Amino acid sequence: MREIENRLRPFFCVFILVVAAAVHGQEAPAASPFKFQEVMVPVRDGVHLQTVILTPVDQKGPLPILFRRTPYGVPAAAPPRIPPPFKELVADGYIFVFQNLRGRFKSEGVFNLSSAVDLKDPKATNETTDAYDTIEWLVKNVPDNNGKVGMFGVSYDGLTTAITLLHPHPALKAISEQASPADQWMNDDDHRYGALRESYAFEYSVLEQADKNANTHFDFDTYDTYQWYLNLGPISNINAKYIHGKLPFWNETVDHPDYDDFWKKEAWVNQLHSSTVPNLNVAGFWDQEDPWGPWQIFRHAKQSDPDHTNFMVAGPWFHGAWAGGTGDKIGIIPFGGHETSREFRENIQAPFFRYYLHGQGEKPNWQASTFQTGSNTWHTYAVWPPAEAKATNLYLLANGTLSFSEPVASSGAKQYREYVSDPANPVPYRQRPISPTYPGGDWRTWEVADQRFVDGRPDVLSFTSAPLEHDITVTGEVAADLFASTSGTDSDFIVKLIDVYPENAQKNQWDENAGPNPGEFAQSLNGYELPIAMEVRRGRYNKSYEKPQPLAANQPSEWKIPLRDHDHVFLKGHRIMVQVQSTWFPVIDRNPQKFVPSIYKASAADYVPATQRVYCSPGLPSHLVLPVVP
Repeated sequence: MREIENRLRPFFCVFILVVAAAVHGQEAPAASPFKFQEVMVPVRDGVHLQTVILTPVDQKGPLPILFRRTPYGVPAAAPPRIPPPFKELVADGYIFVFQNLRGRFKSEGVFNLSSAVDLKDPKATNETTDAYDTIEWLVKNVPDNNGKVGMFGVSYDGLTTAITLLHPHPALKAISEQASPADQWMNDDDHRYGALRESYAFEYSVLEQADKNANTHFDFDTYDTYQWYLNLGPISNINAKYIHGKLPFWNETVDHPDYDDFWKKEAWVNQLHSSTVPNLNVAGFWDQEDPWGPWQIFRHAKQSDPDHTNFMVAGPWFHGAWAGGTGDKIGIIPFGGHETSREFRENIQAPFFRYYLHGQGEKPNWQASTFQTGSNTWHTYAVWPPAEAKATNLYLLANGTLSFSEPVASSGAKQYREYVSDPANPVPYRQRPISPTYPGGDWRTWEVADQRFVDGRPDVLSFTSAPLEHDITVTGEVAADLFASTSGTDSDFIVKLIDVYPENAQKNQWDENAGPNPGEFAQSLNGYELPIAMEVRRGRYNKSYEKPQPLAANQPSEWKIPLRDHDHVFLKGHRIMVQVQSTWFPVIDRNPQKFVPSIYKASAADYVPATQRVYCSPGLPSHLVLPVVP
């Protein structure tokens, strides 16, 4: 089972994992609760798509279809038992359909790894048209279906679900896009406002385009991938030394460094302006891959939603965690006894599809439902963001503290803090040694990792509040507004909002005389620095995403850094911390700190150290904007 799990991204196709175990002889054969059928479904250009239909053995009448489209592979046989994460759906009764995208495994055609949709071209084929044509075939050819189809899926499966909103089939009555990307240059998997997510973008290109019939992992010859990417040097060496132009998506990425027409066509969400099908959008507050897309899809659909069919759910999850397991914690952060993933599947997802596909139960009476961390409680909101949240500035002060009061003038004292950022010694984004993205369990939870591992680095600034005298509830969009300068002509600034636990947050579980077992001491919340929000902005795009411009050396400028939507309570006795740095490697590629036309074509000589300043004066008041709920 471990080999199979390692070859599939976690939680995307739970059925597939169960089936694979049985097929590979690691589980005794059993009478399956499903009948299995594999067909090749024709679509409008003559391509046939590999499709698996799982029908309940005990079906007694017409049932709706739940449909999933994936690049990761479909079941090879009927599962020997009901996968636990699906039990709530199975209890209501569905015909489950899984389909490989064109060009993947047995599906014909070419896999373009693209989310571009041209609704004006009647001859164009894309994920929207393939879904439409398949639904047309399913409702006409699958026996005993009730004519209603739902779609759901996580990540790429979420994208193929969400993109149907642009031109949904009439039989498509409900979808749940979960962690779907929406604009791969602006955010999510491959970039963050134009800053390349180097390790992920490269390794995922290998995963999906190295072999049509497999999910392939790059074979690193250095154990610590931080060191491998550092030894690699300029990004151009990926093609020059390793893949030699064989991965189309990677080639397209480095050929289009700026927000040009290529990326704008990929940004399918910009064509969405209304709620066309009831949609349960799902996001994780610590989703290390697609934390942004669901919120954008939700906001675009909200532009016209007269029937109130556009819903948003967010919880304390890494990428896809809500789709499997209990969700009682993330890393070592517990959720007060709540099994958040099971609760989502049981109390939100299953009733949503039950209402729209079976006509049973009640329509959700909220627009957003979140699991609020800190308080560890579920909340529903009539509108998101909630109207009662008040934008409140939290100021960075030159003495390294934080305050809700504006900075005051100070004669003779520096009203800035500075550090030297050296691309030859970048700040790691998680503790070394850094494992590959896939397969690698550490990737899932790095966004909740204790940030004490960078405390004391001279190229990381920390600003910390006094212990809080009362709870502070932050619900809505968080942002940073930095005033900063660099001695170079290009630069990155990364901002982290952190919840610092008290030093006595929990009682040690070990015997005082015996002491902790090896490794146990670190498994504590005492003094833990929990990231709540983290993001990067690249200076060359400060004025224009389409036309990068050099920065004026040593001249302060304003850096507006969105930190996405959150729902968190900083508890009494905790402290708030903000960290600022200029490298975050190798999850974000190194900025040379010298302006070049394309970082992807930079030479080794272009990478230079730079002195970075963060200003904390009345005229240049760096601050975070927190949506504080009274």
